[in-house]
Amino acid sequence: MGMTDPVADMLTRIRNAGLAKHKKVDIPSSRLKIAIADVLKDLGYIKNFKTVADDSFETLRVYLKYDEQNVPVIHEIERVSKPSRRIYVGCDEIPKVKSGLGCAILSTSKGVLSDEGARRAEVGGELICKIW
Repeated sequence: MGMTDPVADMLTRIRNAGLAKHKKVDIPSSRLKIAIADVLKDLGYIKNFKTVADDSFETLRVYLKYDEQNVPVIHEIERVSKPSRRIYVGCDEIPKVKSGLGCAILSTSKGVLSDEGARRAEVGGELICKIW
């Protein structure tokens, strides 16, 4: 897989870190990944995130969130659109994830939004991932 799909790499790192019960996970940063982390935080799927810069390299540090039983709040996070096969949805085609218990994250003309945010803004876009 490698870095041909940096977003899939990010999601995999978050998923694996949760399974391993890590408090945080470091991911090579990008504007898109920061925007995705921002939505994950707004939705309550992660505690927080920050960017950490050293000389040549910016890292996105994501702080994971667990419930009282120390189970990751993120049960599954699934890449939908891929560089090899982009998936776009109109405003009225945005899927309900797990009957509304989960969320989708979209890249829209108004930025990276949750499925609810995109419905409210009445925009469709590229379906980045589903999370529950």
